Amino acid sequence: MVTNAAFSLPKRFLVGRPLRNEQMGETLLPKRLALPVFCSDPLSSVAYATEEILLMLSLGGLALLHLTWWVAAAVIVLLVVVVASYRQTCHAYPNGGGAYTVSRENLGVNASLAAASALLIDYVLTVAVSVVAGVANVVSAFPALGPHAVAISIGLVVVLALVNLRGVKESGTAFAIPTYGFVASVLVMLVAGAVRIVSGHPPVAESASYGVHATQSVSGLLLVALVLRAFAQGCTALTGVEAVSNGVPNFRPPKSRNAASTLLIMGVLAITMFAGITALALAAHVRVAADPAALTGAPAGYAPKTVIAQVAASVLGGASSPLFYLVQAFTAAILVLAANTAFNGFPILASILGEDGFLPRQFSRRGDRLVFSNGIVILTLLAALLIWAFDASTTRLIQLYILGVFVSFTLSQWGMVRHWTRLLRGQHRPAGEAGRHSMHRARLINGVGGTLTALVLVVVLITKFTHGAYIVCIAMPILFVLMKAIRRHYDRVAAELRPGDGGVTLPSRIHGVVLVSKLHTPTLRALAFARATRPSTLTALTVRTSRSDTEALEREWADRDIPVPLTILDSPYRDITGPILDYVARIRLKSPRDVVCVFIPEYVVGSWWEHLLHNQSAFRLKARLLFRPGVMVTSVPWQLGSAFEPDGAVLTRREEATLAARHRVRSGVR
Repeated sequence: MVTNAAFSLPKRFLVGRPLRNEQMGETLLPKRLALPVFCSDPLSSVAYATEEILLMLSLGGLALLHLTWWVAAAVIVLLVVVVASYRQTCHAYPNGGGAYTVSRENLGVNASLAAASALLIDYVLTVAVSVVAGVANVVSAFPALGPHAVAISIGLVVVLALVNLRGVKESGTAFAIPTYGFVASVLVMLVAGAVRIVSGHPPVAESASYGVHATQSVSGLLLVALVLRAFAQGCTALTGVEAVSNGVPNFRPPKSRNAASTLLIMGVLAITMFAGITALALAAHVRVAADPAALTGAPAGYAPKTVIAQVAASVLGGASSPLFYLVQAFTAAILVLAANTAFNGFPILASILGEDGFLPRQFSRRGDRLVFSNGIVILTLLAALLIWAFDASTTRLIQLYILGVFVSFTLSQWGMVRHWTRLLRGQHRPAGEAGRHSMHRARLINGVGGTLTALVLVVVLITKFTHGAYIVCIAMPILFVLMKAIRRHYDRVAAELRPGDGGVTLPSRIHGVVLVSKLHTPTLRALAFARATRPSTLTALTVRTSRSDTEALEREWADRDIPVPLTILDSPYRDITGPILDYVARIRLKSPRDVVCVFIPEYVVGSWWEHLLHNQSAFRLKARLLFRPGVMVTSVPWQLGSAFEPDGAVLTRREEATLAARHRVRSGVR
């Protein structure tokens, strides 16, 4: 088909050549590529996690900034627990699925769908927030791009989608340099900062001399609430940890061990960078505030840089240092590429849900490049729609963020507690006390993690609900109900399609009906094919919309002596579909056990615009006939010349032979 050929060339250019099923092993990831593919989100979050903590604590003024270490330590403990939990998930569930699979196996279908709906929504938000945050950094350097932030953000989402459509391995290769560049530049910054502190020349941030005016009085329960809110904001460092457990099937063998090792590497790097940036921020006396006016002593119109930018400038020789610009460039790149974690997590989770019947089955099928391309396309569309709806505003989008993460974390951890409990109860003679002790330790880790993540979930829900999180609270139940409805539909269809004990009753007779508009070659071919099927009765059917045209058809029919009777239906209102449907209904009314087979001649055209000029009546008729019980519809194709002469496309040998034969027939050569 020309339409497919015309679409094929740009698709191959953008996505690449199709891969055979046997090449699946070639797409599997080593750990060095799996890290940028699945961990770019949690690694990038260290760029703003410290800043989120300082922003919350600064609401209480300078007096509360000494609590930063305690809050950061709590985030680190939680990150250690979550990483440890998901390492066990990688071993226990090597087929992937993460929180969804763990919840389904241990907590039931409803809990698993709650986890899945939370994750799917959060993956969409991850793409939107990450890309918009990266673009915001670019716009801050080039303010003239501000009016185009939405278009730039959507364009970057499309670019990320195209890279991922080329394959998981290709996306890992493309994103490896920015990811490792960010990690290396931050580690260099931390080492340089440590050297300066040890040598007695600690870094000093540009905002160190400014005070922070408390915007609210905090004491007692208000102080506890503010600290908990700062902890919840700092927990953005945990976003994306789930993706590795979802993507275990994409790792090279041994899959579970490599996935768990990648999680460990990610956890060590994230904790090191987060703790180091926090320590340097406190050592350099970095000051930030949600409202710049709260910074006392700052010049009018002062716009404070991000925490990581202030730390980099104070450590690496100022804001004009090449190393400072390198850190900023890699930070902006990793923030955009953090969306890649969602581009791998969303399609895999959607494929598992598709296999289980909770999403359309198409999500479970791999595309040309052995990736779940339908999930990538849907994620791209949803993220682009979200960016457009929220006008590429990081401030508005961030309020919807991380709620779904902690829903899935909590369900996953308590699911793992149930998993270990079942194993311990089922092991009548465990393989040694060491094995039993390790299970008890794992259950304790998961129990602590589940308790902590549940607490964070409550805090996040309370503190962010009125600022936009209510949208997620509405979207999650809607998606939950939608997935249940899809599963009910699939179950109902499966029940209807299940054959009974008696099988399918043979029809008494088959009535063939060939639709005729003009007596041309496609009509003659349809008549010949219908006769070859040997139906019980066969008639040619035409609708009289023009008396002269119908009389001409009757004369030509008689002149050619066609051995099939021509039935003419009157249509005073020039409608074609209605009289044909009534005619078929009358046949069915006479004998309900009979089957009517309607043969429709159709043109096969080559160009998209030709579809607009042909077959419109046939499409309408087919759409109506398919809903009639006891009616079969058979399309009899006739390929026009354009179907075999695609502009600029390469013909196969079969197409060349068919085209040559058709030209010989049309020119009278036998």
